[in-house]
Amino acid sequence: MTGLLIPTDPRQDSASRIVETMDAIDASARERGILDEISKREIRRATLTAVCVPGYLTPFGSREMPVARGWGSGGLQVTLGLTGTDDAVKVIDQGDDDGVNATNLRRLIESSEKCATTKDTREATIIQSRHRIPEEPMTEDQILVLQVPNSEPLRAVQKSVVECARMHAEADYSTMWVSLYEDLVRNGVITKTTGYPVLVNGRYVMITSPIPRWDVPRLHSSPHLTLLGAGREKRIFAVPPYTDVQPLTFDDVPFEVEGDSGQRCERCGSTDTFLVESAPGRTVCSDIEWCTRVTDGDVDGIGHLAHAPLRHLPDPGRRVRNARP
Repeated sequence: MTGLLIPTDPRQDSASRIVETMDAIDASARERGILDEISKREIRRATLTAVCVPGYLTPFGSREMPVARGWGSGGLQVTLGLTGTDDAVKVIDQGDDDGVNATNLRRLIESSEKCATTKDTREATIIQSRHRIPEEPMTEDQILVLQVPNSEPLRAVQKSVVECARMHAEADYSTMWVSLYEDLVRNGVITKTTGYPVLVNGRYVMITSPIPRWDVPRLHSSPHLTLLGAGREKRIFAVPPYTDVQPLTFDDVPFEVEGDSGQRCERCGSTDTFLVESAPGRTVCSDIEWCTRVTDGDVDGIGHLAHAPLRHLPDPGRRVRNARP
């Protein structure tokens, strides 16, 4: 008996070849990393420009990343461009090392760059963060990378990209000051919370990403390099070590951070950290690693107290509206 010839569907063969090709591409990507050397070189060049001109929005060729833009693609590209095999990377999301975003990004960076990862701020050389600066005071040997959803500080007062570029070039920030004054007159205090605008090195107004106001004073004259990446808007900007960073405020209106003089963490008892609400009437430290180490007695409490912005806690008696007779 002769064998039967079973006709094959050419579409199945094409699909099989496509699957095999994609598997080969994925294997090659895992071998060489997410970004090639040309992309990393461009990111490093843009980073050097940003460091040389503090607060300036430096354009760069943002690549397509395995995360959606707006979910940390800019910070991820900056981190991948700087990370080497000798680095230890820490990734946190709103103070949590074990959040979904932080866990996935940490695995992605580790598999791509073949580097070490850690959850201890003291051991990390590069810290990628979303919405927080670690409570542990950072050193000169560390780099902080912040994710930025919106990089343009003038977006709220000027919609034209061309006009925003002109205003930065001429240091024309009058509309920003008018916006803050209107907020002060309307509410008695400046209600701007996350992304509070700052003046960097006495020249450029810069947005501070979604970090809370509690972390803004900690950027001033900090010993570490701070890099901010916005993948969707294709911008990188930086705060070099020991750079003057001043929040925008009026001479007779003190800058205020979140919290009050009676604040305390329900878990570790800290009174000098940024607290978030865990339940009605209960607050805990936003930085979970720091809170755990305080509970274990593994912190420098005196050094952290000197680093905390307690002098900026709200004082109703110093507010303009309440101080007037």
